[in-house]
Amino acid sequence: MPENIVAMKHTLSVLVEDEAGVLTRIAGLFARRGFNIESLAVGPAEQLGISRITMVVPGDDRSIEQLTKQLYKLVNVLKVHDITEVPCVERELMLLKVNAVASARSEIIDLVQIFRAKVVDVSDDSLTIEVAGDPGKMVAIVQMLNKFGIREIARTGKIALTRESGVNTEYLKSLEARVY
Repeated sequence: MPENIVAMKHTLSVLVEDEAGVLTRIAGLFARRGFNIESLAVGPAEQLGISRITMVVPGDDRSIEQLTKQLYKLVNVLKVHDITEVPCVERELMLLKVNAVASARSEIIDLVQIFRAKVVDVSDDSLTIEVAGDPGKMVAIVQMLNKFGIREIARTGKIALTRESGVNTEYLKSLEARVY
């Protein structure tokens, strides 16, 4: 993508036939076009033999539209949907290992509870924490735990499904923020 264009992050939901090499062909298309895939999650969809690929890609509307057209030219691609502006439920999963000396452990556990995360492993000097939620929650808990020293992070890509209700919770959150 040209450097002088301001890129927005787009979330694409792509349904593909579940066959060997599909992901390689998609990744190759992105590489040839100079696009970086910032987040990628792949798994079985609701129909047997079909997989859903959810990816986050930076780009302007025009370049994403071109990319979508190119994706449709790939044999195993069934449907491409840019869900960036569509009301969605979005989730990620993150594991993070944080330094946890005895004197800081209770403070870390309090933070874990506030974020509705869970401690999944304990050692003498560290805790491993599992966090599931929207991408903003991931950023927030990392910021709060940074002061203790984060040793490792493993994070899935974003998964998303459109909201059948059509309710845009991000819009509702912005209204709530203005009320208080």
